[in-house]
Amino acid sequence: MQSDKLRPSPIVPTIDLDKQGVQHGFLRLPYSRDDSAWGSVMIPIAVVRNGTGPTALLTGGNHGDEYEGPIALFDLARTLDPGNVSGTVIIVPAMNYPAFRAGTRTSPIDKGNMNRSYPGRPDGTVTEKIADYFTRELLPRADVVLDFHSGGKTLDFVPFAAAHILPNKVQEAKGFDAVRAFSAPWSMRMLEIDAVGMYDTTVEELGKVFVTTELGGGGTARAETVAIAKRGAMNVLRHAGIVGGRIEHRETRWLDMPSGDCFSFAEDEGMIETMIDLGQSVAEGQVIARIHPIGRTGIAPVEIPARMNGLLAARHFPGLVKPGDCVAVVGTVD
Repeated sequence: MQSDKLRPSPIVPTIDLDKQGVQHGFLRLPYSRDDSAWGSVMIPIAVVRNGTGPTALLTGGNHGDEYEGPIALFDLARTLDPGNVSGTVIIVPAMNYPAFRAGTRTSPIDKGNMNRSYPGRPDGTVTEKIADYFTRELLPRADVVLDFHSGGKTLDFVPFAAAHILPNKVQEAKGFDAVRAFSAPWSMRMLEIDAVGMYDTTVEELGKVFVTTELGGGGTARAETVAIAKRGAMNVLRHAGIVGGRIEHRETRWLDMPSGDCFSFAEDEGMIETMIDLGQSVAEGQVIARIHPIGRTGIAPVEIPARMNGLLAARHFPGLVKPGDCVAVVGTVD
């Protein structure tokens, strides 16, 4: 974690985060640029506070081309009844606001990937400054954190909520209980390719209950996945005891990611042919995708076999692939 001797964050909230009632405002980050010498990045934030109780931090737009979270959270910020709240709900629908406005995974200002920039720096890039503010100012306030993701423009997922396997089994159990409450069609015990610099890791190192999602993808949102996001956010708030009412439980099936064999990566460029649809069963050795060379005719496609038995949980979305692209993720069904 960061040293206590770091300079203060340059971000200034335009609202009082501790005030009772409903507030809508911004996290204002000074950003001098060609078209605005004394300009700022204005990140929308809402705080709904009623009495004492737990605090939930709900975030979307960690990546700017993922839309279920922002849709659900802009809507929640507008509609959440403070009379039904016992505690505090902090809502930031688009964390990486420059990326969200541009519709890109990373920031157009500094190419920063928000979810690889934690814990951030108060004297770093724009993306690092935002990450630092969350690390030192917002996360310490929270008891439970829900961060929405989907596949963006390059991946597509079966809709799932997830938590991570952790060394602290009490904290881990609380995370999976919250995932169960979210009630997505699928629930994942998640393994990351590389957890360094992730928001998830920072939240968990602070001892918070953390839930994330992958709710579709393709750089858009569907009615089904938006409904899952809206229902899931309210379910997590009810589960935490912050919002009154009964949890709207739906059937969920559990997936595991037991090892790196879940992931398949392209070693060639070309045009991808998906051989298995999302949610279908996969057998080890079964061809799950083919990559067709596009430089000339007459060349056989490269076949990509599954490395384990399970279910196709994610796939590459664009029609063309490059070496290193993730083309498929297989999860095991519990």
